[in-house]
Amino acid sequence: MLAYFPLQLKMANRKLDAFGLHPLLAYILLIIAFVGLSNYLFSKSEYAPYLYIVIALGLSIKFSEKKRVDFLKMCFKTTDYYKIRVVENSLIALPFVIYLIVEKHFFFAIVLFLLVNLFVFFNLKTTTIFTVPTPFGKRPFEFSSGFRNTFFVFPMAYGLTFISVDVNNFNLGVFSMLLIFIVTFSYYAKLENEYYVWSFSNSSKTFLIKKIRTALLFSTFLSLPIVIFLMLFFHSELETILVFWGLGYAYLVTVILAKYSIYPYEMNIPQVVLIAMSFVFPPLLIGIIPYFYSQSFKRLKAILE
Repeated sequence: MLAYFPLQLKMANRKLDAFGLHPLLAYILLIIAFVGLSNYLFSKSEYAPYLYIVIALGLSIKFSEKKRVDFLKMCFKTTDYYKIRVVENSLIALPFVIYLIVEKHFFFAIVLFLLVNLFVFFNLKTTTIFTVPTPFGKRPFEFSSGFRNTFFVFPMAYGLTFISVDVNNFNLGVFSMLLIFIVTFSYYAKLENEYYVWSFSNSSKTFLIKKIRTALLFSTFLSLPIVIFLMLFFHSELETILVFWGLGYAYLVTVILAKYSIYPYEMNIPQVVLIAMSFVFPPLLIGIIPYFYSQSFKRLKAILE
């Protein structure tokens, strides 16, 4: 058991090295991003502690997937298994707990720490085979598989929208809309097999158009309820709502094109840096989107044509 955590750290470091980022730098950037986003969240919403708990619990649930749990139980005796799971969940909750303490939300810090460790003693597998239904079954594969893995986020986002109206907090409503797009961005992190792309009898241009059109259609399906709700209750902020909605679409297109700009390899530092720069200064998208499109066109042409 003692070798388990050093091994996990070594594997994580190797993945970061393969990505082209020094592990120490990656951890420093992660801490900076966590603190920055936490500061923003707590400065904008009084419901930040509740959202913090939901996010931390969502992360801990990912560590309770059936295949992973079965593998650990097969490799370790029962007492060691529970020790590993308690340490893992505690490490996941630790940054959130520390920040809650810094913000003097001691009650929420205690509740969070207890809940994530309580999950260790519950078996999340069911006795029947159940597949989360999705409205995207006819369009493989990003939204179908992605929705099943993140379905719990959407009730949370819609709930935050309702709360934003109830407390008259427009920023919280915008955050809930952007949360939908952030989740859909993650659907395009997974690379499909090169043979799967080759099997499409399309040109590079048609392939990209179909991918983008599908993404825009399904992201509209997920985000439209929030947009309509915000428009109904925040009439004076109509232009702001449309701007953020449009930016969500623009960044979704950017992520898709960035994925295929270096396909069949995963996105590396240059792509990530360009996208990060566009978040800081959105007008950069005017140049970044055509650049990624031209690179994607070249990459896919060799496979499709």
